[in-house]
Amino acid sequence: MIRCDFILTVLCAVWACAPGTVHGADQAEIETLLKRDIIGGDLSMAEVQWYCDERVPAMPPVTTVEQWEQEAERIRAAVLERIVYRGAAAGWRDAETKVEWLDTMDGGPGYRIRKLRYEALPGLWIPALLYEPEQLTGQVPVILNVNGHTPLGKQYPPKQIRCINQAKRGMLALNIEWVGMGQLAGPGFNHGRMNQLDLCGTSGLAPFYLNLKRGLDVLLSLEHADPSRVAVTGLSGGAWQTIVISSLDKRVTLANPVAGFSSIKTRVWHLKDLGDSEQMPNDLATICDYTHLTAMMAPRPTLLTFNLHDDCCFEGSYALEPLRAAVQPIFRLYGQADSLRWHVNDDPPAKHNYEVDNRQQNYRFLGDFFYPGDAAYDAREIPSDDEVKSEEALHIPLPDDNLDFNKLALGLSRDLPREGALPTDPAAAGAWQRSRRAVLRDVVRAKDYQVAAGDVAREEKEGVTVTFWKLRMDNTWTVPAVEFVPDAPQQTAILVADQGRQSTAVQVAELLAAGFRVIAADPFYHGESKIAQLDYLFALLVAGVGDRPLGLQASQMAAIARWAAAHRAAGPVQLVAVGPRCGAAALIAAALEDQAVHSVVLHGSLGSLKEVLEQNCGVQEQPELFCFGLLESFDIKQLAALSAPRPVQFVAPSDRAKSELAELADWYQVWGADVDPLRN
Repeated sequence: MIRCDFILTVLCAVWACAPGTVHGADQAEIETLLKRDIIGGDLSMAEVQWYCDERVPAMPPVTTVEQWEQEAERIRAAVLERIVYRGAAAGWRDAETKVEWLDTMDGGPGYRIRKLRYEALPGLWIPALLYEPEQLTGQVPVILNVNGHTPLGKQYPPKQIRCINQAKRGMLALNIEWVGMGQLAGPGFNHGRMNQLDLCGTSGLAPFYLNLKRGLDVLLSLEHADPSRVAVTGLSGGAWQTIVISSLDKRVTLANPVAGFSSIKTRVWHLKDLGDSEQMPNDLATICDYTHLTAMMAPRPTLLTFNLHDDCCFEGSYALEPLRAAVQPIFRLYGQADSLRWHVNDDPPAKHNYEVDNRQQNYRFLGDFFYPGDAAYDAREIPSDDEVKSEEALHIPLPDDNLDFNKLALGLSRDLPREGALPTDPAAAGAWQRSRRAVLRDVVRAKDYQVAAGDVAREEKEGVTVTFWKLRMDNTWTVPAVEFVPDAPQQTAILVADQGRQSTAVQVAELLAAGFRVIAADPFYHGESKIAQLDYLFALLVAGVGDRPLGLQASQMAAIARWAAAHRAAGPVQLVAVGPRCGAAALIAAALEDQAVHSVVLHGSLGSLKEVLEQNCGVQEQPELFCFGLLESFDIKQLAALSAPRPVQFVAPSDRAKSELAELADWYQVWGADVDPLRN
């Protein structure tokens, strides 16, 4: 049996050391050193901007309709299969569309409003309103009306007026609720919680998409629906919904997105365009940009509407031109240049709006393509302000147990992780580790970074040499680190923390007292490496271009360990992590770097990734923990098990950790190692 008692003794001794003066450097002085700038406040943001910008795909150089249609079909199939319908969402897609028609109410002159609800996916009901002309003959256009981030949801007055005007022109207008808004507001539907589904290996985008798809199903099931005249339109998040469903579902024959999306490249540099989780789903930019989705509308009529100096986002002054430049050549290939139109609104000035000017552009566009040559068609808005209904009047009853993102994720998580049982046979244990490491590497998109180290400054503090390092990772990322080297160190500790290295003075002092050389580093997103503005939205962007923030962090930690072991030799390398986020990354780094990392010590670790779901956390709070598919394959127990027989120590474990991780002591016995990760 491998005796690890001496290692555990050292680990426990480290945390028993009293803080204070250590090798001439007291804790206050250590804290001052840790706070010193190395890379400054702007570099991390610049690096993540360039990193993402370079990975956004460009439009292909097609010269024929046939070439483009092959490319468009490839993109459409890939987005649906690999982005929208991942995991359990494939089963949701194939479920029957359930619709329940409820009351009918008087609308106003010439139309009525029918209340309904439908299932976007089993157990998730969407309230909706059908604005129906009183006199219907033959087939008429159908319009799916969607909205953006307004707490009013379907009751939003400009949306009601739009639907009323469509009905008064003889169209069937469906006004659907957006998840997270109106009647579907609530903590479980916060858009930052769609990523809880991602953690479970199921697309968080799927409920958004299925809401739209089922809405089209409802419209096209109507007796008078004309399948050749199917339009979608909406403002802001409604514009995003419009371009997504219209590009991917060819049943849509006309689209008018209003001020709700731009090229991903545009978003990288115009920060007000960085949208919620749904706007940047995992891996979308490994397949396409929003330029591609817009071009996939060709030759179907498309009106790109923007507000010139929008006070929210997606300003016409910069957002329109990259889309137009990319998309116009595709419409021209079809000989349908006039089917692509654009409108830049400045009335009201500098407002995020779908007010009367934008609405009249919509009516005109519908008239040109759905009522061509009809001299009686009038694009001027029909005054209807006094027909706008209250929230109470438009309320639609929903089941008390209606599902939301959190409920869906909790349900999915019950049977996760898959293949989570730890083998009890030594031979099987080794095979399990090898196969699961390969899976983990793929899940977190791990990198094998090479470190180019540059020392920024060095000074002596009475027996401790302090060096300030810029650690360049493959000429892509710069990780700042402060190295403390006492006389004759026996081991090396790489120290990382959720609150950054500046918060680790106590741990540095304790490690120095125990004879460690200490490298306190700030990996991606933490400490000095924190992104200066809209940090979690850039984390989403990193995932959108095909990487995982958690994998970047773990890969950087592993690279520092290799560098420390090879070039800064001072005994075995231990990873020390403070906080649940760095703790998860450290476990992954140790699992994947089984040569350089000798042991792991975790302060404040989660006992289970399911705690993130149980606490209903959003991606804005701890974005790296929402790594797509991580919980589907691994929980904290499995991640820790990948380090055996190397020691992993959970310092002051929570009751949840004690419960979830109790089996690890037996797992180490399988490896012939006397290690109990919960022993302190």
